[in-house]
Amino acid sequence: MTLVSLIAAALLATIAWLALGVWRIGAVSRGQNIGARDGVALLLIDLQAVFWSDAHYSNDNRSRAQAAILAEIESAKTAGFPVIALRQEWSHPSTKAVARLTMQGTAIAGTPGTELAEPFATLADRVVVKRVQDAFETGELDALLGDLDVGHLRLVGLDLNYCVLKTALAARNRGYEVAITIGGTLASGPAKATLAKLKAASVTIA
Repeated sequence: MTLVSLIAAALLATIAWLALGVWRIGAVSRGQNIGARDGVALLLIDLQAVFWSDAHYSNDNRSRAQAAILAEIESAKTAGFPVIALRQEWSHPSTKAVARLTMQGTAIAGTPGTELAEPFATLADRVVVKRVQDAFETGELDALLGDLDVGHLRLVGLDLNYCVLKTALAARNRGYEVAITIGGTLASGPAKATLAKLKAASVTIA
């Protein structure tokens, strides 16, 4: 094999590896159907310092979302529902590479800013680390919600077009009833297509 062909093969392998990382980041998992469960939980998605301060979100939208999120948390605690914070940490080698190339290294495991943002830092009953947009990917959230007998999920957080969407779809794939408090979400771009996908999956938009 010539040097040129070796370089070409290495380049193709690298591109395929990065493509795998991109696919892994955005994939939506499937799991066993949960059956009938009565419990309710509130999921706080990616309310981390590095994301919460992102310039894609205006101060007005951030203030509006914060008020709605805090109201949801207060309602959940009053009703005795668990509040579960989901924190993003890219940890697969391929997803870390994609994050470095396309996200300025944001939220790579072990880097500053992956902690919950100050307005929400002490409010969650449980914290689950997720590795991709779909919070169910590792199986840890499945196990926790099973232990809590949760069958109904309320979602707030960011980004509506990515992690909120993918987590909601993964939840529906397992048979959860899902409602998104739209005022308690932030989106970095137009959300019309996202809302259509959520409605097609029978996610309630509250």
